[in-house]
Amino acid sequence: MRTDTPWSTLPAREHLLAAAVGAPVLDVVIPVYNEEKDLETCVLRLHDHLARTFPYGFRITVADNASTDRTPEVAARLAALIPEVRSYRLEEKGRGRALRTVWSHSDSPVLAYMDVDLSTDLNALLPLVAPLISGHSDLAIGSRLARSSRVVRGSKREFISRAYNLILRSSLAARFSDAQCGFKAIRREVAQRLLPMVEDTGWFFDTEMLVLAERAGLRIHEVPVDWVDDPDSTVHIVRTATDDLKGVWRVGRALATGALPLDRLVRPFGDDPRDRAVPGVPRGLARQLVGFCVVGALSTLVYLVLYSLFRLGVGAQFANAAALLVSAVANTAANRRLTFGVRGRGGAVRHQAQGLVVFAIGLALTSGSLAALGTASGSASHGTELAVLIAANLAATVLRFLLFRAWVFPDRRTDHQDARQGAAHELRNAR
Repeated sequence: MRTDTPWSTLPAREHLLAAAVGAPVLDVVIPVYNEEKDLETCVLRLHDHLARTFPYGFRITVADNASTDRTPEVAARLAALIPEVRSYRLEEKGRGRALRTVWSHSDSPVLAYMDVDLSTDLNALLPLVAPLISGHSDLAIGSRLARSSRVVRGSKREFISRAYNLILRSSLAARFSDAQCGFKAIRREVAQRLLPMVEDTGWFFDTEMLVLAERAGLRIHEVPVDWVDDPDSTVHIVRTATDDLKGVWRVGRALATGALPLDRLVRPFGDDPRDRAVPGVPRGLARQLVGFCVVGALSTLVYLVLYSLFRLGVGAQFANAAALLVSAVANTAANRRLTFGVRGRGGAVRHQAQGLVVFAIGLALTSGSLAALGTASGSASHGTELAVLIAANLAATVLRFLLFRAWVFPDRRTDHQDARQGAAHELRNAR
């Protein structure tokens, strides 16, 4: 997986009109391979539509990835005749490679692409990019699977598309509805951070880009589209499906192991209204409490199940220690990622070691409670043991959250921002 992206956070989203002076607001890329017959018709139709309906400056870029027919000549002729058209030649195949290369070199603040067959109704183009221009969203996709979409295609392709998106939802927890529609857009500053992390150079490029963006918390806008299948499509369905499944496995493994630095795609503090300060409540506390309670409830269930299983063969103290140890490791890992938003492998071992110290404190509380119960009642029932353990775990949970927040996962970003704000304040006073 690629990780060579800048370390600073993304800038806050803003309306792009003021920031786009001197460059076309929109750059629409058409990736092609051996499309000498359809390319000219596509470009002329798209240019006519944009000239009539798009209210801002635009550019059309033909990304020829290693065509062996007359496609490069057609693209060069169109670029010479039409000022808003340019051509870009790559010597290697791969739609993902073509998009990454052209998008990485474009100076337009909004980058889009569509397939050369123009299967998608062009009336959806302005609704696709408008949320990106306004600063509302980071990425936008056309969806053929939305309820209001109107789609004409064969049952085979319909089944494959829906099955693939079902796989994405079940394996990668994807929430977007259509990963494969060739009709997408992205803000340039997002592309600069996101594209180096996307490894695929073929048809899985779209899916990988969307999954990583969604996991990083970026906003993806979906537009229902009208779409007519191209019966002359040269896409090899079986090979593409096989490559996609391999990509799903690769991305899923990377996400599970924390190998991707998705924190580099985080928007700055305050851009998300959920992060805004609430009077009397430390920043982020409300959301952390919710996440901690959810993780804690699941961890408690796991703990009780494990304790009951271990108790069948060993004593109460050993069963309690073993169940608490297993659930504590899982609890620390879950809170690290879900509650406190720590991504990547950095510091994972240290966090688990600190979590074990917190575990030891919880063990002392619960073991002490069991010992006190044994002294008070001699031989207590299993139900009484569970009731005492639940009460002790509630006390340990409060202490665990305080230690996690203040010691294991402190908000270093907030400290850094406060330091910068203090330095800026001193500089203004000095002036």
